[in-house]
Amino acid sequence: MSYRIRLSDADATGRLRLDAIAHYLQDAAIDDVEETGWGAPEHLWVLRSVRVGVLSPFLHDSAVDIVTWGSSFSSLAAGRRWTLSGDAGGAVEVDSTWIHLGPDARPARIGTGFDGYAEAAQGRVASTKLTLGPPPLDGTRVEWPLRATDVDRMGHVNNATYWAAIEQRLVGHRFDLTRPLRARLDYRHPIDLGERVELAEDLRDGRYGAAFLVGEVVKAVAWVDAVQGVLENH
Repeated sequence: MSYRIRLSDADATGRLRLDAIAHYLQDAAIDDVEETGWGAPEHLWVLRSVRVGVLSPFLHDSAVDIVTWGSSFSSLAAGRRWTLSGDAGGAVEVDSTWIHLGPDARPARIGTGFDGYAEAAQGRVASTKLTLGPPPLDGTRVEWPLRATDVDRMGHVNNATYWAAIEQRLVGHRFDLTRPLRARLDYRHPIDLGERVELAEDLRDGRYGAAFLVGEVVKAVAWVDAVQGVLENH
């Protein structure tokens, strides 16, 4: 499935932010599953992990073409990939893994009728294993206050909101976001409105890491790496 979107979520430099990218991708994914009969309320999808390769930042683009397809498949999860191409040279590649839930919000086998996505996956198996370790938890911590607008229809903090927190911290650390980068995020446990969230941070050698903490429980882990040259794999 493909879309064209006029860009309206750039920062002060004209760059398309990571949280804006997440919103666009989420909307494209929702449209796709609703069109194919795999959307809510019968089928719910929870993001487990996402890998973003900013090959060429969107700096002067006014529109983006988004293409999405199934990238992997298993009995309880599916992978989804996106390619974003801007009209002025912006280029982003994204891969993700989603856990399938039934209408009762419990993990459920995907079952029959998923043939189109499974065929696009070409035998690649979706893995729900989390691979990102957190930065040191005894280092710098900053509070991340939640807003009512951060919550999705399942009552949890929206996927894109995590990227908004990362964007805010990267700008504060003067991380150069106008160059190619690799951004990765693993979602371990949902965060609910009303919880007190802290970010345990680590920044060194062009690499930023953050653990989203509630108490001492790591709810999510993000890493962003500055990359020299073209990203071939992410």
